[in-house]
Amino acid sequence: MMISIDDCLIVELNKIPSDKGNISVAESNINVPFDIKRIYYTYDIPSEAERGGHAHKEQHELVIAASGSFNVVIDDGKRKKTFFLNNPNKGLWLKPGIWRELNNFSSGGVVLVMNSGLYLESDYIRDYNKFKSK
Repeated sequence: MMISIDDCLIVELNKIPSDKGNISVAESNINVPFDIKRIYYTYDIPSEAERGGHAHKEQHELVIAASGSFNVVIDDGKRKKTFFLNNPNKGLWLKPGIWRELNNFSSGGVVLVMNSGLYLESDYIRDYNKFKSK
């Protein structure tokens, strides 16, 4: 089955407000639609930088703007779509086989990523031409 950009969805995490600040909780297979095996984040990103530039063969990811904002451009080889992320309780669920590029970072932007697998270089497609020929 071919995955398309239409299969990538915004996932909303619960937001629990209080006068001391808000908290959002991410739980594997409850409000995150996969088992979380790895979490990483990028920060101190120059506004003109581009991140991503790859697809995963098997792994799912939930990408969240933990702070600030940025664009996520997704591509299924036929169509592209841009998501603007700027809310720490909403993330973009990226399914396997979707190319992603992140850009247009605000000052203080933090990209938080929850991944369904441990780091495995063989799961990455880093060459766009190879991705397009899949």
